[in-house]
Amino acid sequence: MSAPTLNHQITGYDARQAYGMAKAAELAYEDPSRIESTAAEWGFDRIRHHHSTFAPPFALSDTQAYTMANSTMIVTTFRGTEPVELRDWLSDATTPPWRGPGNTGFVHYGFAEALRAVFPAVRSAIDELRDAEQTVWFTGHSLGGALAMLAAAWLEFENPRLAADGVYTFGQPRTCDRTLADAYDRALAGRTFRVVNNNDIVARVPPEPVFHHVAAPRYLDSAGRVHESMPLVPGLLDRGRGLTSDLFAPASDGIRDHLIKAYVAALEKNRP
Repeated sequence: MSAPTLNHQITGYDARQAYGMAKAAELAYEDPSRIESTAAEWGFDRIRHHHSTFAPPFALSDTQAYTMANSTMIVTTFRGTEPVELRDWLSDATTPPWRGPGNTGFVHYGFAEALRAVFPAVRSAIDELRDAEQTVWFTGHSLGGALAMLAAAWLEFENPRLAADGVYTFGQPRTCDRTLADAYDRALAGRTFRVVNNNDIVARVPPEPVFHHVAAPRYLDSAGRVHESMPLVPGLLDRGRGLTSDLFAPASDGIRDHLIKAYVAALEKNRP
């Protein structure tokens, strides 16, 4: 696949930017040396890696991310996790939600704990690397998408000097209650884009009405085309087409659509 082009001046949703951010999210699954060499090929000459472990209320887990910078742009990318592990996190119903940024609403405890493990290092890296008024961006896939959105929320409401200029997430689960989702949508309108691929199962958990998605969705249909919205009936029909695309394993479509490589392939086709 061709190398992405990331543009620090982009405002609103942009197909090239979406592809570039998806490639950055895909890169987060590689080892540090591969991240550094690839980022350098993309024109980012400074890299900071973030890795921290945490325990309660889950078995020992870790959060991984990287921040890359050049003279015009800083991009922090959070790594996702396996759907099975994410399911275990989301099944914990005994732990109360975490208070949201700026005391606004509530956040799923597991996501807040995962972000807390690396957020001081992320914030410090952005502060250090932002030496030329570079624009600030967040991205991530799966759990990484949830953390990207929440990191942008914490900066927006508690450290606006470093507020995000753009947020692209892929296969992001629901992260917070309605109060925080509404406040986030008001504050970051036109800067956040939540990309969902057809039957991606992770984008449909944890359940409503306790947890909600933030705007603004971009829906990839079963043919890989991007839609700003998908009405109920056409959406159901399109999901049905996705489920029947593999007659030998229809139940696997929700996992297959969640893979970051599926997002990258679809978004590459949508570039002008």
